[in-house]
Amino acid sequence: MTTLTRHPAGLPVVSTSATRRTRAGAHEHTTTAVADETPVALVFNGITHAVMMASPADLEDFALGFAMSEGIIDSRADWRGADVETHVHGIEIHTEIASHCFVRLKERRRALAGPTGCGLCGIESLQTFEVAPIPLVQPTWMASLADAQVLDAMQAMTAHQPANALTGGLHAAGWVPADGNAPLHVLEDVGRHNALDKLIGRLTRLGIRPTDGFIVMTSRASFELARKCVQMEVPLLATISAPSSLAIQHAKAGNLMLLAFCRGDSATRFA
Repeated sequence: MTTLTRHPAGLPVVSTSATRRTRAGAHEHTTTAVADETPVALVFNGITHAVMMASPADLEDFALGFAMSEGIIDSRADWRGADVETHVHGIEIHTEIASHCFVRLKERRRALAGPTGCGLCGIESLQTFEVAPIPLVQPTWMASLADAQVLDAMQAMTAHQPANALTGGLHAAGWVPADGNAPLHVLEDVGRHNALDKLIGRLTRLGIRPTDGFIVMTSRASFELARKCVQMEVPLLATISAPSSLAIQHAKAGNLMLLAFCRGDSATRFA
């Protein structure tokens, strides 16, 4: 029977599954920890905007971060709170946002040709996809940032990933202050963009400006990560694995420094 290990917040994020392991031709029946994944519906002022597959933890941070990184709200002041409802088939996060933000969201939704849930939410067609963002202004402290500081922060991420330590199946996003070499806040999720949204939500809730530090992620650098970082005016994104071509293009257009393959004492700058 599958059992659940409860997250400190009270929601399951790790399950154990009966498995058969083969080593050197010998079979062993055991249990293996696996990351939980569940449908999470993001509901704004009573209207479902997106359904994401996510880890069922840090859900208010997730909804707040999604609202910020997708431009649904402009600041913490536009956020009225969230209620989490658990159902048999998934979770709903009911959020209330400022009326002017909701009007804008409804206008965006009228242009949707289908359900949202990717890094291209809210576009009517491929012809309306705009790659070039508004370039962010790099803060002055970036001039003195050394690659070694970023690599130290990446190496420190392991100690902040308890669910991944059990399962090997979760991404993590960490925020590092400008003068630091270790993350102050780390959020985990089965989806890399979800982990980033959870981190953005945590920073927003705590009143921390993302531009006062940089973000490290234990994943590849995809377009949606670069887009969300530019949207939130994060000056630097560092990932442990490879970037995509569109992530590089968007980072260059948005004046986002992009480091990838950040492992050990090595990193590669792409933008």
